Amino acid sequence: MIKVISFGELLVDMLSSRVSDDQDGKGTESETERFTKYPGGAPANVAAAIGKLGGHSYFAGKVGADMFGDFLVQSLEAMQVCTDYLLQTSEAKTALAFVSLDKEGERSFEFYRGPSADLLFGPGDFKPEWFENRGIFHFCSNTLTEPGILEATQAGLDAARAAGWLVSFDMNLRHNLWPEGADPFESVWACVKQADLVKLSAEELAFLCRHTDEATVLKQILSAGASLILITDGGKPLRYYTAHQTGSIQPPNVHMIDSTAAGDA
Repeated sequence: MIKVISFGELLVDMLSSRVSDDQDGKGTESETERFTKYPGGAPANVAAAIGKLGGHSYFAGKVGADMFGDFLVQSLEAMQVCTDYLLQTSEAKTALAFVSLDKEGERSFEFYRGPSADLLFGPGDFKPEWFENRGIFHFCSNTLTEPGILEATQAGLDAARAAGWLVSFDMNLRHNLWPEGADPFESVWACVKQADLVKLSAEELAFLCRHTDEATVLKQILSAGASLILITDGGKPLRYYTAHQTGSIQPPNVHMIDSTAAGDA
Protein backbone atom coordinates (compact mmCIF):
# COMPACT_ATOMS: atom_id res chain seq x y z
CA MET A 1 0.00 0.00 0.00
CA ILE A 2 1.28 3.47 -0.90
CA LYS A 3 2.26 5.56 2.12
CA VAL A 4 0.95 9.13 2.29
CA ILE A 5 2.62 11.75 4.47
CA SER A 6 0.53 14.88 4.96
CA PHE A 7 2.70 17.68 6.30
CA GLY A 8 1.92 21.03 7.88
CA GLU A 9 -0.46 22.71 10.22
CA LEU A 10 -2.51 20.75 12.73
CA LEU A 11 -4.62 23.02 14.88
CA VAL A 12 -7.83 23.31 16.82
CA ASP A 13 -10.76 24.77 14.90
CA MET A 14 -13.12 26.56 17.24
CA LEU A 15 -16.29 26.26 15.15
CA SER A 16 -19.15 28.68 15.50
CA SER A 17 -22.76 27.91 16.23
CA ARG A 18 -25.54 30.38 16.92
CA VAL A 19 -27.98 29.75 19.73
CA SER A 20 -31.16 31.67 20.49
CA ASP A 21 -31.29 32.81 24.11
CA ASP A 22 -34.06 34.31 26.20
CA GLN A 23 -31.64 36.46 28.11
CA ASP A 24 -34.01 38.73 30.02
CA GLY A 25 -36.60 36.06 30.89
CA LYS A 26 -39.33 38.05 29.15
CA GLY A 27 -39.46 36.11 25.90
CA THR A 28 -37.09 38.49 24.11
CA GLU A 29 -34.79 36.26 22.09
CA SER A 30 -31.27 37.19 21.06
CA GLU A 31 -28.66 35.17 19.22
CA THR A 32 -25.42 34.13 20.90
CA GLU A 33 -22.40 32.82 18.99
CA ARG A 34 -20.71 29.87 20.68
CA PHE A 35 -17.55 27.98 19.74
CA THR A 36 -16.81 24.25 19.99
CA LYS A 37 -13.36 22.68 19.48
CA TYR A 38 -12.72 20.35 16.54
CA PRO A 39 -9.50 18.99 15.04
CA GLY A 40 -8.45 21.01 12.00
CA GLY A 41 -5.74 22.09 9.59
CA ALA A 42 -5.95 21.48 5.85
CA PRO A 43 -3.23 18.79 5.53
CA ALA A 44 -4.50 17.12 8.71
CA ASN A 45 -7.98 16.94 7.18
CA VAL A 46 -6.49 15.14 4.17
CA ALA A 47 -4.62 12.73 6.46
CA ALA A 48 -7.85 12.00 8.32
CA ALA A 49 -9.77 11.37 5.10
CA ILE A 50 -7.10 8.95 3.84
CA GLY A 51 -7.05 7.16 7.19
CA LYS A 52 -10.82 6.81 7.35
CA LEU A 53 -10.81 5.41 3.79
CA GLY A 54 -8.34 2.71 4.83
CA GLY A 55 -5.19 4.28 3.37
CA HIS A 56 -1.66 4.17 4.79
CA SER A 57 -1.87 7.68 6.29
CA TYR A 58 0.81 9.51 8.28
CA PHE A 59 0.82 13.07 9.56
CA ALA A 60 4.05 15.05 9.98
CA GLY A 61 4.03 18.25 11.99
CA LYS A 62 4.30 19.70 15.47
CA VAL A 63 1.79 20.59 18.19
CA GLY A 64 2.15 21.85 21.73
CA ALA A 65 2.63 19.61 24.74
CA ASP A 66 -0.68 20.93 26.04
CA MET A 67 -4.33 19.91 26.30
CA PHE A 68 -5.06 20.96 22.70
CA GLY A 69 -2.04 19.10 21.35
CA ASP A 70 -3.08 15.95 23.21
CA PHE A 71 -6.60 16.34 21.79
CA LEU A 72 -5.24 16.54 18.24
CA VAL A 73 -2.99 13.50 18.62
CA GLN A 74 -5.92 11.48 19.93
CA SER A 75 -8.20 12.76 17.18
CA LEU A 76 -5.84 11.69 14.39
CA GLU A 77 -5.28 8.29 15.94
CA ALA A 78 -9.05 7.79 16.18
CA MET A 79 -9.17 8.36 12.40
CA GLN A 80 -6.52 5.69 11.72
CA VAL A 81 -3.72 8.18 11.06
CA CYS A 82 -0.23 7.15 12.21
CA THR A 83 1.17 9.85 14.52
CA ASP A 84 4.76 8.59 14.66
CA TYR A 85 5.84 11.73 12.76
CA LEU A 86 3.73 14.12 14.84
CA LEU A 87 5.98 15.83 17.39
CA GLN A 88 5.01 17.68 20.56
CA THR A 89 6.91 20.62 22.05
CA SER A 90 6.76 22.65 25.23
CA GLU A 91 8.35 25.65 23.47
CA ALA A 92 5.05 26.94 22.06
CA LYS A 93 1.32 26.34 22.29
CA THR A 94 -0.91 24.54 19.79
CA ALA A 95 -2.38 26.86 17.16
CA LEU A 96 -6.06 27.84 17.27
CA ALA A 97 -8.40 29.03 14.53
CA PHE A 98 -11.79 30.58 15.28
CA VAL A 99 -14.19 29.91 12.43
CA SER A 100 -17.29 32.10 12.18
CA LEU A 101 -20.14 31.30 9.79
CA ASP A 102 -22.52 33.58 7.95
CA LYS A 103 -26.17 32.73 7.22
CA GLU A 104 -25.21 30.81 4.03
CA GLY A 105 -22.63 28.67 5.84
CA GLU A 106 -19.64 30.46 4.34
CA ARG A 107 -16.80 30.78 6.82
CA SER A 108 -14.26 33.37 7.87
CA PHE A 109 -11.12 32.61 9.90
CA GLU A 110 -9.31 34.30 12.77
CA PHE A 111 -6.00 32.57 13.50
CA TYR A 112 -4.07 32.47 16.78
CA ARG A 113 -0.89 31.04 15.36
CA GLY A 114 2.28 33.07 15.74
CA PRO A 115 4.22 31.94 17.57
CA SER A 116 2.70 28.46 17.69
CA ALA A 117 4.03 24.92 17.81
CA ASP A 118 3.38 24.06 14.14
CA LEU A 119 5.86 26.76 13.06
CA LEU A 120 8.66 25.11 15.06
CA PHE A 121 8.93 21.98 12.89
CA GLY A 122 12.47 22.21 11.50
CA PRO A 123 14.27 20.78 8.44
CA GLY A 124 16.09 18.28 10.66
CA ASP A 125 12.81 16.90 11.98
CA PHE A 126 12.32 15.05 8.69
CA LYS A 127 14.06 11.67 8.83
CA PRO A 128 15.38 9.80 5.74
CA GLU A 129 13.66 6.57 6.78
CA TRP A 130 10.27 8.29 6.53
CA PHE A 131 10.65 8.29 2.75
CA GLU A 132 11.52 4.64 2.18
CA ASN A 133 9.41 2.62 -0.27
CA ARG A 134 6.73 4.26 -2.43
CA GLY A 135 4.77 7.25 -1.27
CA ILE A 136 3.01 10.58 -1.71
CA PHE A 137 3.99 13.81 0.08
CA HIS A 138 1.09 16.24 0.53
CA PHE A 139 1.34 19.83 1.77
CA CYS A 140 -0.24 23.31 1.57
CA SER A 141 0.97 26.91 1.40
CA ASN A 142 0.45 27.63 5.11
CA THR A 143 3.93 26.26 5.80
CA LEU A 144 5.48 28.92 3.55
CA THR A 145 4.55 31.92 5.67
CA GLU A 146 7.75 32.30 7.73
CA PRO A 147 11.43 31.53 6.97
CA GLY A 148 11.86 28.63 9.41
CA ILE A 149 8.80 26.63 8.39
CA LEU A 150 9.45 27.49 4.72
CA GLU A 151 12.91 25.92 5.02
CA ALA A 152 11.36 22.86 6.65
CA THR A 153 8.79 22.53 3.88
CA GLN A 154 11.50 22.64 1.22
CA ALA A 155 13.46 19.99 3.13
CA GLY A 156 10.41 17.71 3.06
CA LEU A 157 9.93 18.38 -0.65
CA ASP A 158 13.57 17.65 -1.38
CA ALA A 159 13.44 14.38 0.56
CA ALA A 160 10.24 13.28 -1.16
CA ARG A 161 11.47 14.08 -4.65
CA ALA A 162 14.87 12.44 -4.02
CA ALA A 163 13.02 9.27 -2.99
CA GLY A 164 10.93 9.34 -6.18
CA TRP A 165 7.70 10.12 -4.33
CA LEU A 166 4.75 11.91 -5.86
CA VAL A 167 4.20 15.44 -4.51
CA SER A 168 0.68 16.79 -3.93
CA PHE A 169 0.20 20.54 -3.37
CA ASP A 170 -3.07 22.09 -2.23
CA MET A 171 -2.49 25.85 -2.41
CA ASN A 172 -5.06 26.59 0.35
CA LEU A 173 -3.99 30.25 0.46
CA ARG A 174 -4.81 32.15 3.67
CA HIS A 175 -3.63 35.73 3.25
CA ASN A 176 -4.17 36.54 6.94
CA LEU A 177 -1.50 33.99 7.92
CA TRP A 178 1.20 35.90 6.05
CA PRO A 179 3.11 38.80 7.65
CA GLU A 180 1.67 42.21 6.84
CA GLY A 181 2.98 43.40 3.48
CA ALA A 182 4.32 39.95 2.49
CA ASP A 183 3.52 38.72 -1.02
CA PRO A 184 2.96 34.93 -1.24
CA PHE A 185 3.18 34.86 -5.04
CA GLU A 186 6.79 33.75 -5.58
CA SER A 187 6.81 31.24 -2.72
CA VAL A 188 3.58 29.64 -3.92
CA TRP A 189 4.77 29.42 -7.52
CA ALA A 190 8.01 27.77 -6.40
CA CYS A 191 5.96 24.98 -4.80
CA VAL A 192 3.57 24.66 -7.74
CA LYS A 193 6.58 24.00 -9.95
CA GLN A 194 7.69 21.08 -7.73
CA ALA A 195 4.32 19.32 -7.54
CA ASP A 196 2.91 16.38 -9.50
CA LEU A 197 -0.66 17.11 -8.37
CA VAL A 198 -1.79 20.74 -7.96
CA LYS A 199 -5.14 21.51 -6.36
CA LEU A 200 -6.51 25.07 -6.56
CA SER A 201 -9.75 26.85 -5.86
CA ALA A 202 -11.05 29.18 -8.57
CA GLU A 203 -9.94 32.15 -6.44
CA GLU A 204 -6.44 30.70 -6.05
CA LEU A 205 -6.15 30.17 -9.79
CA ALA A 206 -7.10 33.82 -10.27
CA PHE A 207 -4.32 34.74 -7.81
CA LEU A 208 -1.78 32.86 -9.96
CA CYS A 209 -3.07 34.71 -13.05
CA ARG A 210 -1.70 38.01 -11.78
CA HIS A 211 0.58 38.56 -14.75
CA THR A 212 -1.13 36.58 -17.50
CA ASP A 213 -4.29 34.71 -18.51
CA GLU A 214 -5.69 31.43 -17.15
CA ALA A 215 -4.82 29.28 -20.18
CA THR A 216 -1.18 30.38 -20.00
CA VAL A 217 -0.95 29.70 -16.26
CA LEU A 218 -2.40 26.20 -16.66
CA LYS A 219 0.08 25.51 -19.45
CA GLN A 220 2.94 26.76 -17.26
CA ILE A 221 1.93 24.45 -14.41
CA LEU A 222 1.78 21.41 -16.69
CA SER A 223 5.04 22.35 -18.40
CA ALA A 224 6.74 22.57 -14.99
CA GLY A 225 5.97 18.89 -14.44
CA ALA A 226 2.50 18.58 -12.92
CA SER A 227 0.60 15.49 -14.07
CA LEU A 228 -2.78 16.67 -12.82
CA ILE A 229 -4.39 20.02 -11.97
CA LEU A 230 -7.67 20.09 -10.04
CA ILE A 231 -9.71 23.29 -9.75
CA THR A 232 -12.64 23.50 -7.36
CA ASP A 233 -15.28 26.21 -7.47
CA GLY A 234 -17.81 25.63 -4.71
CA GLY A 235 -20.92 23.98 -6.11
CA LYS A 236 -19.85 24.63 -9.71
CA PRO A 237 -18.17 21.88 -11.76
CA LEU A 238 -14.73 20.73 -10.65
CA ARG A 239 -12.28 21.07 -13.55
CA TYR A 240 -9.29 18.82 -14.21
CA TYR A 241 -6.35 19.22 -16.59
CA THR A 242 -3.57 16.88 -17.68
CA ALA A 243 -1.10 17.15 -20.55
CA HIS A 244 -3.49 15.20 -22.78
CA GLN A 245 -6.98 15.62 -21.35
CA THR A 246 -9.30 18.17 -19.77
CA GLY A 247 -12.77 17.77 -18.33
CA SER A 248 -15.17 18.60 -15.55
CA ILE A 249 -17.20 16.84 -12.87
CA GLN A 250 -20.42 18.26 -11.46
CA PRO A 251 -20.57 17.85 -7.66
CA PRO A 252 -23.90 16.81 -6.18
CA ASN A 253 -26.34 19.52 -5.16
CA VAL A 254 -26.37 20.01 -1.40
CA HIS A 255 -27.75 22.52 1.06
CA MET A 256 -24.56 23.96 2.53
CA ILE A 257 -24.51 24.31 6.31
CA ASP A 258 -20.78 24.70 6.86
CA SER A 259 -18.08 24.90 4.14
CA THR A 260 -15.15 24.37 6.53
CA ALA A 261 -12.79 21.69 5.10
CA ALA A 262 -14.93 21.19 1.98
CA GLY A 263 -11.96 21.91 -0.26
CA ASP A 264 -9.75 19.51 1.69
CA ALA A 265 -12.32 16.76 1.19
